[in-house]
Amino acid sequence: MKLAGKTTIITGAARGIGRAIAEKFAAEGANLVLADIDEGALNEVANKLGAKAVVADVSDEKGASKVVATAVETYGSLEILVNNAGITRDALLIRMKPEDFDKVLKVNLRGPFLMSKEAARVMMKARYGKIINMSSVIGMRGNAGQASYTASKGGLIALTMSMAKELGARGIRVNSIAPGYIETEMTVNLSEEVIDSFLNRVILGRFPGKPEDVAETALFLAMPASDYITGAVIPVDGGMLIA
Repeated sequence: MKLAGKTTIITGAARGIGRAIAEKFAAEGANLVLADIDEGALNEVANKLGAKAVVADVSDEKGASKVVATAVETYGSLEILVNNAGITRDALLIRMKPEDFDKVLKVNLRGPFLMSKEAARVMMKARYGKIINMSSVIGMRGNAGQASYTASKGGLIALTMSMAKELGARGIRVNSIAPGYIETEMTVNLSEEVIDSFLNRVILGRFPGKPEDVAETALFLAMPASDYITGAVIPVDGGMLIA
């Protein structure tokens, strides 16, 4: 198995892309610590996969610290962190509430910052680690009606590159996956205008993408096969970025 014995934290693991990654990593033998704020859905996934569940808000310092501490206490190490937790609060710029903008930035950008900071303390001692940030193609090209989401995901891409430069000398690889339109509970709730803007830019003839498409890319970035890759942003978007 490709991840046998590798302790892995996945945030936002209760559903969608996070759940697909958890299922893929479990099949490859990873020691899983799954974090989410939805206790019921999280426990259902964790019980199915034999994983450790941690109910925590990773955009809060205590929550992030709790998740990493649980991983180390349970398995004695931490090799892989997948920063997947994310939310949307979409609206046109002039209608967007400042509190909604702040909430999206807190979950989508502050959360990965806090989780990576805590995980890096452990990984630096081992001089090895993989941090995988879930950004978005929207963070690379923008999208009307999604100012907060695009800002958070663009910021996460920049954070990925900065962390890669800081942590590379300690053997820690930091990369980002940029999904396009992936079929999840979150994307189902997007407005028709946003969905139409995606539809017009998918060139592979398959729409929408599946969470499993993203999970396969996450698996590659978690494996030794990607050890010479850091600071990269990998689109999983059916060609949206180049359309």
